[in-house]
Amino acid sequence: MSVHVLGLSHKTAPVEVRERFAIAESETAGAVTELISRPGIDEACILSTCNRVEFLVRSAESPENQILAFLDERRPLTAAEAQPYLYRYSDREAIQHVFRVASSLDSLVVGEPQILGQIKDAYQAAKLAGGIRGPLDQLLSASFRVARRVRNETGIGQMAVSVSFVAVELARKIFGDLDGLSVLIIGAGEMAEASLRSLHAAGAREIAVTNRTFERAEALAREFTGEAVPFDRLLEALTRVDIVISSTGSDHYVLERATAEKIIAARRNRPIFFVDIAVPRDIDPQINQIDNIFVYDIDDLRQVADANLKHRRKEAELAEAIILEETHKMLDRIKSAQVAPTIVSLQQRLELLRQAEIDRFRSKLGDLTPEQQQAIEGLTRGLMNKIAHAPITEMKRLAREPDGLRFVEFVKRVFNLHSR
Repeated sequence: MSVHVLGLSHKTAPVEVRERFAIAESETAGAVTELISRPGIDEACILSTCNRVEFLVRSAESPENQILAFLDERRPLTAAEAQPYLYRYSDREAIQHVFRVASSLDSLVVGEPQILGQIKDAYQAAKLAGGIRGPLDQLLSASFRVARRVRNETGIGQMAVSVSFVAVELARKIFGDLDGLSVLIIGAGEMAEASLRSLHAAGAREIAVTNRTFERAEALAREFTGEAVPFDRLLEALTRVDIVISSTGSDHYVLERATAEKIIAARRNRPIFFVDIAVPRDIDPQINQIDNIFVYDIDDLRQVADANLKHRRKEAELAEAIILEETHKMLDRIKSAQVAPTIVSLQQRLELLRQAEIDRFRSKLGDLTPEQQQAIEGLTRGLMNKIAHAPITEMKRLAREPDGLRFVEFVKRVFNLHSR
């Protein structure tokens, strides 16, 4: 199995680059289907979140050119533009990276619980699209188990926070006390709900929710005794709130500069703060140039997130040790699986030779009693087992060594075994 990861994240690319790579949840299954139709890509899974876009594929050779060609057809993006922001991992490094991501060690907010759910959603979408049907299934299933182990055996998840929590912490840094301030949430998905919970815990009580599907906004607002605002009244709502947290799945700006200029005029220059945690972004970044409008995007949350990391660093070190151990185990399983077909081929080859020799001498042996036939069977089978024992034992032992597969190839040549 050759596993490869090609992607970018909050560590390698700013939000304006990440949003160009982003793949909407509704597009994921179709994108996986398209990707596995390309030559050389046997399996694929696509993870697209506000902080990363990653392609996990099984391919005998580097899939980078195929993935970049796939992106080039779907996005206004050239390979030259993408190169500076990409990271590439293969085999051992790819496995370790997948485990780190699932365990939230590579997140903007270390220990946040949402990433595991996002990976599971990506896994399900890829599986339904036919993109996961072999070794990637084993790897991703193992990543879920590893993430649970990290959470259970370390304190990485204690006082767990999320991007939405950090967004609210940023609002508190700006305003101090949120009491008496009015807040508008744009969107009604998981991130919006998490933001509302954090806002409510921080003391915000005057809360409004708007969403393109009004029923979802209504349900979310009701849970927090807030007000549901029809989406076509968004601009009116923006003239009266203090803080806006936006997290929609829109592929274009929800609010553009020209509209924002009208809003600030209607507000008579009373300040308004936007925290945009969507990727692609909901709020046109040019709005930040307007006096008394302050826009913070997901990359601006890094300062708050870094403080979180300091508190969790010791637990993160314990988690890294678990990841390393589990990576070794996964590699051992992969190597053992690679050896198994050769062992089966060797046993089948020797059995064919044994039967052929018995058939060749059967006419010379004449009529045999059942006991004699049983004795020949036992003698020849025992001889073949003794011949096979040493190479099979050595293949199993060497499978876990760095160059162990060279011995497997040697056995194949010696016994004239066909690749499986």
